[in-house]
Amino acid sequence: MHTSLAECYNDNKQAETVGNGKSMDTGFSRDVLRGLTAKEKSLSPKYFYDDEGSALFDRICRLDEYYPYQAELKLLPVVALELAKILTEDYTVVEFGAGSLLKIKPLLENVKGIRQFIPIDISGNHLREACAQLSIEFPAIEIQPVEADFCQFVDLGQTMGKPLGFFPGSTIGNFSPSEAMQFLANAKKTVGSGGYMLVGVDTKKSPVTLHRAYNDNAGVTAQFNLNMLTRINRELGANFNLEAFEHYAYYDTDAGCIKMHLVSLADQRYQLLGKEIVFNKGESVHTESSYKYRPEDFSAMADRAGWQVEQLWLAENEMFSTFLLRA
Repeated sequence: MHTSLAECYNDNKQAETVGNGKSMDTGFSRDVLRGLTAKEKSLSPKYFYDDEGSALFDRICRLDEYYPYQAELKLLPVVALELAKILTEDYTVVEFGAGSLLKIKPLLENVKGIRQFIPIDISGNHLREACAQLSIEFPAIEIQPVEADFCQFVDLGQTMGKPLGFFPGSTIGNFSPSEAMQFLANAKKTVGSGGYMLVGVDTKKSPVTLHRAYNDNAGVTAQFNLNMLTRINRELGANFNLEAFEHYAYYDTDAGCIKMHLVSLADQRYQLLGKEIVFNKGESVHTESSYKYRPEDFSAMADRAGWQVEQLWLAENEMFSTFLLRA
């Protein structure tokens, strides 16, 4: 993984000023500078999700090629109906990396014991807009958005029910297997002993299907990847030429993951925060990994992180899986 999970937990909100007078988050500037001056360049995928990046990801989820979203969306109503029979107490749902909040709706509609919803996302404006709409649809549920890095330990304080973690999509695949296990261990601390966690996990499948999902014909995933450079230009005063980079994603069968990069199309030099950033033609910046798991492999990982698998649901043709874990 191109960023350590320990770094993901850094929540430094202090600001500093760059040459153009703009205020910026020191965590972002530090991570970008460190990643682009490393021997093997990388950028953390958590920085994809500014407002524009979040909007682009919503577009990706509507693409025919992007099977994880469609497969999980069909599976979740089935999961929710069965959860309603399993979870009979009062619950506070904590969604890690909440995004547009579409996937929580089947749970809120069917699990009658949900009294409170705490979505956590790094993109605050996007989150607040989604929460405002959700509050209209579910007025009886207390919705309490938290703008933060979802990797952090969250002190939930006094909740209105037993915590139920919710981590849909294939986001857990963005961590390496060891980091994913560490995330699960920290999520266990958040929900506490006896709490639950509902986790979406992408499955291993045909490399052709995987390639199409991350290289869509409309080029939306490419825009999403390149938007990272747009954000660096805007927030850190850089001047990266987006036309001099291209999106590249492929499935590494040995590692069992998609690897996504930005590739330099020419020899290039840029100034960033007083440092020279040099790109050779063909050199890449690793922006994301997306690991895929067989159900038995993920079950073993969850067990090592202190969770017990209570239930497993598989989408049609085993295109996606959802696990209910108990701490």
